[in-house]
Formats: sequence, structure tokens, C-alpha cells
Amino acid sequence: MTEQLLQFLIVCPLVFLAGFVDAIAGGGGLISLPAYLITGLPVHNAIATNKTSSAMGTAIATLRYARSGYIPWREASAGIVFALVGSTLGAKLALMLNDGIFRIVMLVVLPLTAMYVLRGKALQEAEEREAYPMRKTLVIVMAAALLIGVYDGFYGPGTGTFLILILTGAAHMDLRKANGVTKAINLATNVAALAVYLLNGKVLLPLGLTAGVFSIAGNYIGARFFSSKGAKSVKPVILIVLTIFFVRELLQILG
Repeated sequence: MTEQLLQFLIVCPLVFLAGFVDAIAGGGGLISLPAYLITGLPVHNAIATNKTSSAMGTAIATLRYARSGYIPWREASAGIVFALVGSTLGAKLALMLNDGIFRIVMLVVLPLTAMYVLRGKALQEAEEREAYPMRKTLVIVMAAALLIGVYDGFYGPGTGTFLILILTGAAHMDLRKANGVTKAINLATNVAALAVYLLNGKVLLPLGLTAGVFSIAGNYIGARFFSSKGAKSVKPVILIVLTIFFVRELLQILG
């Protein structure tokens, strides 16, 4: 069995699972990025190729939200502009770090991200608050898009969850609008980062495009499967994948 075939056999099912989990409770990136890294891909290639499959899945989800009228385009458009800038900067920053340093950074950041995203309250519906004036809402949306854009371009897992928490908590948007704006911003950050990685030759297109099809399928089936158990039902799956990733990366760093 060739190394390339093994990559497809490991990545595609896990990316499908990531899409499924993401549609139910969010946090799919906590599975999809480790899936690429578990195969032994260099960090930059893993992040870049993950952006390809993630962008495909996010594009379908964003289209579905747009058709359903869930995206308030005034807020989303302002966020998209700043998200493009932030994600471009984040991707360029990621390319400045060498592979070894990046792996050490991930061993610290990924568990912390997972702990926050998997907290019970982080994935529950946020309490709705009195709406702010439009100008104040736009300022908060733009600042959040820029900040989270940098994070998503640099790394990525948990982006959607972080955005929803900021938009509902700081911007006082209702959950439906926050979800719609989040999808639009997340698509923009994925596209901007992907463009940077493509220009620098870091994307493994055959693997990324194939995994993208699995991501779309996982998102579609997950959306139909959605149950009231939400995040609680998928936490064990995320924790198993993260444990495998963490052990493998630690062993590789230790040689």
C-alpha cells in the first residue's frame, strides 16, 4: 500500500466525520486538522490542504444559510472584508514558522482550544440579549472578523464556535443571525488563507479536493441527523481523535 493511498484512507473518513460533527455541534476542525497530521504530512501542507476541504464544506453550509435567509448581509459584508485581511495575515504568519516550532505550538494550542470548545456552555445556545445599535454592532463584527480571521488563517480549529460566542456575547446578535454571519465570515477566512497557501505551493490538491467531497457529505448527513443531544453526543469522538493526534505528535517531536 503506497503512502499516498494510506493518506486518502485515513484522511477522507475522518474529514467526513469532522463534517458530520461540525453540522451537529461545531468543532469539526478539531478532527479534520489532526486527521491530516496523523498521516505524517508536514504541518504547513496539512493546514493548507485542510483549508481546501474545509472551504468546500463551509461553502455548501453558507449557501444553505443564504438560501434560507439566515445571513444579514449588512453585518456579514462588513465582517467579510476584515476577515479576508485577517486571514491573509494569519496564513502568512504561519508560513514564517518552521515545521518543528509549529508542531510544538500545536501541542499547546490544540488541547487548550479543545477544552474551551468542548465546555458544556461553549456549545449551548447563547442567551439572547437586547440588540445594540447597528453602528456598534458593525464595529464589533469587524473587530471580531479581523481577530478571528488571523487565528483561522494561522491555525483554524474552533473558529466557528469562537465567532458565534463573540457575536452573541459581545455584539448581542441573536443566535440565528450570529450563525449566518459566522458562516459568511468563516468562508471568507478559508478562501483567503487557501489563496495564500496555494500561491506558496502548500496545498495537496488531489487529497484536499477528494476530502472536500467527504466534508460536504458529512455536513449534509450531519445536518439531517441533528439531535437535541448536540455537542454531548460527539465529545467522545473528538477526544479520541485528539488523543491519537497528541500522542503521535509528541512521539514525533521526541524522535
